[in-house]
Amino acid sequence: MKIINLKYLFLLTIFVINVLSAKNIILFISDGCGYNHIEAASFYQYGEKNKQVYQEFPVQYAMSTYSQNNPQYNNKKAWESFDYVIFKPTDSAASGTALATGVKTLNGKVGVDTNNAVIKNAVEHFESIGKSTGVVTSVPFAHATPATFVTHDTLRNNYSEIARNMLRESAIDVIMGGGHPYYDEQGKFTGVYDYMMVGGPELWKELLSGKLASDANGDSHPDFWEFIDDRSDFQAFAYGPAPVRVIGIPKTMGSLQVGRVGDEHAGAFEVPFNENVPTLVEMTLAAINILDDDEEGFFLMVEGGAVDWASHGNLSGRMIEEEIDFNNSVEAVVEWVKKNSSWDETTIIVTADHETGYLTGPGSNDSTAAATGLEIWKPLINNGKGNMPGMEWHSDKHTNSLVPFFAKGRHADKFKDYIVNIDPVRGAYIDNANVGQFLLSITD
Repeated sequence: MKIINLKYLFLLTIFVINVLSAKNIILFISDGCGYNHIEAASFYQYGEKNKQVYQEFPVQYAMSTYSQNNPQYNNKKAWESFDYVIFKPTDSAASGTALATGVKTLNGKVGVDTNNAVIKNAVEHFESIGKSTGVVTSVPFAHATPATFVTHDTLRNNYSEIARNMLRESAIDVIMGGGHPYYDEQGKFTGVYDYMMVGGPELWKELLSGKLASDANGDSHPDFWEFIDDRSDFQAFAYGPAPVRVIGIPKTMGSLQVGRVGDEHAGAFEVPFNENVPTLVEMTLAAINILDDDEEGFFLMVEGGAVDWASHGNLSGRMIEEEIDFNNSVEAVVEWVKKNSSWDETTIIVTADHETGYLTGPGSNDSTAAATGLEIWKPLINNGKGNMPGMEWHSDKHTNSLVPFFAKGRHADKFKDYIVNIDPVRGAYIDNANVGQFLLSITD
């Protein structure tokens, strides 16, 4: 006889009874962002902490991110041992799947469960109830996080197959992210074309010719993609008339700015930016301008994907740049809500899929600290606005640390029903699967 886990039965019950309505839902994911990533960016940006617009949102929790490779977060052990959170962390595929579907899976899997069965994702759900949908990312669009919201694959590294499925099979209306075959990760034209991230040369040829299509509105007729790659097109589409279906691939194989030429270990904003690619803000506003023509509303996932890339490299300056671009995107959408919508019809969620780099203040994990009663986890050092804060990396990989979660707008208060436990440092926390459960409970 199977023993029913009461905690998961309770969560399932909540999922079933909370049938919600919201016209617009915008989910922001800062890939790899922990509490200290936000604080480091705030110190540089404002010379103070707790200054981000989402830190004023009424709903604020921590969030666990573990995958089925390590199905646990022990809030006691996490603060007894410095190394605890390094053990078997999630990856972006598993965490993205939980955020997009409400179901936990194994690392490396995109939109499928532990047995490789397809799980309905947020884009499929919102398309089925008549909303327009989109994903925007500062890294290649076929990477794990955007892929989990759109398609299904047993292996996250099947980039070409994932790209083909996203463009040929899905009903999504907007896709924006890197992977351009003509440019390298520094945004330079190469003359040697790499089609891996865009589904192969034949699909690319169809895209450029305007012949690539799938049925986006359910009328059994093909809906063609309009392709853009010039920064000016992203900027233009942020305002005024826009096509109904757009694939935007900035002129970079990789991220928008992390791979650019120059000293990668320089302080934030010391190395000139690539000017031929849009900012995450410009991409986000363009996506919303395209999607908000739908009278039924829209769902949009925006990923600051290169926060993770910079954190893997322990690139403090570039991490702060990426987090600020992400923060600016949230601010821009908050302003959009105020001018074009309302908090009664729109919900904004801001979170991360996991922490990357194990970022702390200098001097953390001192072997003598515990013996002398000192704090093992040291705080970041605020060196004032425009100056790099004192910070220290302890890993070049992901961790199982709790990440921050913020929400505002219609039904945001429902996340209190998902509280899993109380962490001694971060307070009440939910789980990443609860986000997917919330999204799929919206039926109007």
